[in-house]
Amino acid sequence: MKKYVVLDKNIGQTPLQCMEYWRSTQSEQYQNIPLTYAGRLDPLASGKLLILIGNECKKKEEYLNLDKEYQFSVLFGMRSDTADVMGRLTQDTSLVSPITRKQLNKETKSFIGNIELPYPHFSSKTVQGKPLHTWAAEGRIGEIKIPTKCSTVYNLRCIDAYTETRNDVYIQSLKNINSIAEVTELRKALGNDFRRDDVRKDWDIFLNTGSKDDVFYIATFTCICSSGTYMRTLAEKIGERIGVSSLAYSINRTIIGKYKPLPFIGGIWCKQYRK
Repeated sequence: MKKYVVLDKNIGQTPLQCMEYWRSTQSEQYQNIPLTYAGRLDPLASGKLLILIGNECKKKEEYLNLDKEYQFSVLFGMRSDTADVMGRLTQDTSLVSPITRKQLNKETKSFIGNIELPYPHFSSKTVQGKPLHTWAAEGRIGEIKIPTKCSTVYNLRCIDAYTETRNDVYIQSLKNINSIAEVTELRKALGNDFRRDDVRKDWDIFLNTGSKDDVFYIATFTCICSSGTYMRTLAEKIGERIGVSSLAYSINRTIIGKYKPLPFIGGIWCKQYRK
């Protein structure tokens, strides 16, 4: 029997759904044994998910600090309270200047190294015995101090900068929002099915705020970082660095393993967990 398996989680799946779907496709020997995932992925994120099998589940703590590589896209001129397309929206109407890959690579060099980042308001980090997402859903996030996490960003590089129309941004965002199965259990819904009725209304307002042909700037980054680094937070911070609002438009985890920085070369993956 395998000790672990690396799955490709789809947009819209929870880690649990991805794990249990894999179990359902396996032989009988996997049907009644423990499984656990070592490291979460947001429902709107895709990519590598490490699943521990059987007795290896007891070693979960050994796997939780593995480094990660992501490819993620940042939408400029928008912000949300979840830092991705699933949150309550605000549009930044002041964004008019083009955003280039050269500009972004220059401005984001300051993120490389050891960095302290706040946890997203809608995350599972616990404060006073309650997850941050519960504080946020209850409208009480202002009553607490948002905790921060020290992370290491080994590499952060903009690999593409492009534009999409307002209409295309709307269509893609609604597609991702609707990819998540309806959540009827209130305690798991982050405020009644992820507040999707209100979020969809926000996107409808966005669509009708201006011309459907209005241009929005998007940039795609690769990031190699230590465990627990939120790409949603990085997406917001990148926008702050260049003076505009921003959110995570897409997130894909591409590698799980151990990364070793090397002088002059940049670094190598000395251990990767593969399918």
